[in-house]
Amino acid sequence: MELKSLEQIVDLASRKGSKKLLVAVAQEEDVLKAVSLAMQKGLISPVLIGDRDEISRISVEKGINISGAEIVHEPDRNAACLTAVKYIRSGQGDILMKGMVSTVQLVKAILDKENGLLRSGLLSHLAFFESPYYHKILGITDAALNIAPDFGEKVSIIQNAVSVYHRLGIAKPLVAVLAPVETVNPKIESTIHAAMLTQMQRRNQLCGCIIDGPLALDNAVSAKAAGHKGLASEVTGNADLLVTPDLNSGNMLYKSLNFLGGAICAAIVAGATVPVVLTSRADEDRSKFLSIALAVAMA
Repeated sequence: MELKSLEQIVDLASRKGSKKLLVAVAQEEDVLKAVSLAMQKGLISPVLIGDRDEISRISVEKGINISGAEIVHEPDRNAACLTAVKYIRSGQGDILMKGMVSTVQLVKAILDKENGLLRSGLLSHLAFFESPYYHKILGITDAALNIAPDFGEKVSIIQNAVSVYHRLGIAKPLVAVLAPVETVNPKIESTIHAAMLTQMQRRNQLCGCIIDGPLALDNAVSAKAAGHKGLASEVTGNADLLVTPDLNSGNMLYKSLNFLGGAICAAIVAGATVPVVLTSRADEDRSKFLSIALAVAMA
């Protein structure tokens, strides 16, 4: 199976039935628009946690229909994040969503030792992009959480992402581990990590995917570019997932695709006990809706 468009993810979500979505700090226009659309399509039953007056004001002023959504008044942003996490921890929710709050605040609540939602040893961010310049959906990890992952953390980041692909019905995603060059250079750590990850997969230490690296970005997404350099593998020119060296490169690639490359994305956090919808606060309502659909498809 290949994902050719993000609408395929919406179709997958529609087969799952309605899921309960907890939105932390819900008083934001694009968030409410995305929630409204997801409600109309029968994907979610939402609980909006935040400033009740602001939520009501925005929905009325912008003509956003959120009738039927439960609203929990909690104007303090940190407390709203903790409340959303506690709802899910107690079995009262299937999906967590970031509203008008920083990633740091939400992640702190997820990692809370008493009431948090950490499943694996590491949380990581995964974004799916539909680009007019690529032949299928392209995943990027990690663009939001792990600043400078070491080798072991990159193993966990790949495992988290691969588990998402499996839930979406893609049995062996093609993983390109990115670096500035396609040859191993002892002075460039990302090339060493990429080569080690590739070898781990070949020795069945990393399963459920096919890995190649180091690969420069052009080699990962363009068969023509890879051919010019004499590179040929299942991954070159056909990658499903790009693993970036660090948050700097991942975040710049994410925002370049969105704001300069004409792409649209859906983004989640993997590694928690439930899917977590986490997009940039600057992302538009369509991206936030698609991210909700992605989380529902995974739930």
